[in-house]
Amino acid sequence: MAAARHSTLDFMLGAKADGETILKGLQSIFQEQGMTESVHTWQDHGYLATYINKNGSFANLRIYPHGLVLLDLQSYDGDAQGKEVDSLLNKVEERMKELSQDSTERVKRLPPIVRGGAIDRYWPTADGRLVEYDIDEVVYDEDSPYQNIKILHSKQFGNILILSGDVNLAESDLAYTRAIMGSGKEDYTGKDVLILGGGDGGILCEIVKLKPKMVTMVEIDQMVIDGCKKYMRKTCGDVLDNLKGDCYQVLIEDCIPVLKRYAKEGREFDYVINDLTAVPISTSPEEDSTWEFLRLILDLSMKVLKQDGKYFTQGNCVNLTEALSLYEEQLGRLYCPVEFSKEIVCVPSYLELYPLTISFIYEALVFRLGCTL
Repeated sequence: MAAARHSTLDFMLGAKADGETILKGLQSIFQEQGMTESVHTWQDHGYLATYINKNGSFANLRIYPHGLVLLDLQSYDGDAQGKEVDSLLNKVEERMKELSQDSTERVKRLPPIVRGGAIDRYWPTADGRLVEYDIDEVVYDEDSPYQNIKILHSKQFGNILILSGDVNLAESDLAYTRAIMGSGKEDYTGKDVLILGGGDGGILCEIVKLKPKMVTMVEIDQMVIDGCKKYMRKTCGDVLDNLKGDCYQVLIEDCIPVLKRYAKEGREFDYVINDLTAVPISTSPEEDSTWEFLRLILDLSMKVLKQDGKYFTQGNCVNLTEALSLYEEQLGRLYCPVEFSKEIVCVPSYLELYPLTISFIYEALVFRLGCTL
């Protein structure tokens, strides 16, 4: 599939930019490439020059009066054109240094962004930063009734599960699984455990090794399980091959009706682990927003948690302090008082610190909740 290569080159000058001098000084470089020039100017806002090549490539040169000069160049992502672009950028950089008489304070040249390629390598972090992964293969790409499911292969992180554009888990991310289980501080032997979500099978796989009495996992999307049991086996092992084992069962259901049913039956668990996706997915109409969904899950989870039980969930990136504060506020609105603690871990494929809370953990955040009735 054809793709476009978007290259950038930025200059921060140590003085005001002389637009006319810069345009005149760079003109010959673009002419050598056979590019035609068109210039727009504003009295108080500098210059914009566009350069168009017969082969379809083009460049925009924006000169701001205060000293910021930006060059954006877009071309077809082919080997020959790639070399031509690199040569042009090198010449522009050298000429700009000459024109500014070494008064350039900063030059920034980023790796080119490849747009429209067969493999999408760019995915956002929880706090809105763009990460380029070393993805070289689309392993699985299907639309379920609930979400888009992608499993992409990274040379560095192994296969990565991405749900509706949200990076969920990579084969490298055992740190996430261990943190949301209590970082090795919990004894699951002979315990009843409820996992909400967790379709990648990582939590289920690790808890089964610890000889629990019974683990019940409630995952709404069968297609997530189907993809992960085939392509994420370093994470899930063989636990997803069957929906029932000696000490576990997997229910393909919406967790909200299940939690309500368990609460009505008086069923209780030693541990509830919330590993639901960042974007709420439910067949129930009660939740009008993400926060309503989170409050509902919290309230229902407390109703099925033993008095000395613990609830673990994930939290947002530590940079999202407002979101974390809002989450903690929800704990004070529960029908019973709770205690919680947080732990911050580094999840390899997230490329960010993730808070996890014992007994409450949302996005690498571990909250430990004990309900005092």
